[in-house]
Amino acid sequence: MPAVLAEVLTIDPRTGPNDSELVARTLVGEGEAFADLVSRYDRAVYHLCYRTMRDAEEARDLTQEAFFKAFRSLRTFKPEAKFSTWIFSIAYHACCDRLAKRKRFGAEELPDRADPGAGPETLAIASDEARRLHAAIGELPEKYRVVITLYHLQGKQYDEIAEVLDLPMGTVKTHLFRAKEMLRKKLRGQAMEVHE
Repeated sequence: MPAVLAEVLTIDPRTGPNDSELVARTLVGEGEAFADLVSRYDRAVYHLCYRTMRDAEEARDLTQEAFFKAFRSLRTFKPEAKFSTWIFSIAYHACCDRLAKRKRFGAEELPDRADPGAGPETLAIASDEARRLHAAIGELPEKYRVVITLYHLQGKQYDEIAEVLDLPMGTVKTHLFRAKEMLRKKLRGQAMEVHE
């Protein structure tokens, strides 16, 4: 084993392995290291897919697909990059591919399978304000919904969002500004309805 790789694989037991260490361990055949990456990012990737697709079943399917693609192409991952940005990019592009197929085949051949009942995510949200905010985000057009999800719910910076979505930084900032404005109007309108 090369000395550099051996050094990366040395783990400080107090902090645990970082993403790059887990990638390196996976590349030398430690399958449980990739399982650690999956458990670390599974929920966040699912939420990105869910916000993009608006369907729990498709989000679960696309989350699995994203991790499968990541595993198969792990040798192309650049150690200086962030694993989170890389896996979000893979997941987002998988969602875009699925949406493009849906448009190509039309609504008759590939029906929208959205569950009309309240899903586990909705039931888990305790406060009314959080429910209203999540509902308002769900009503945004896809390009704004994805940017707001990555920025506010996933805590990504502008440059990471630009990389994930393959957009110029200015476009990301514009989408985020417009998404916030749309949310303000929606939430203000809902508050007025409640008080009337």
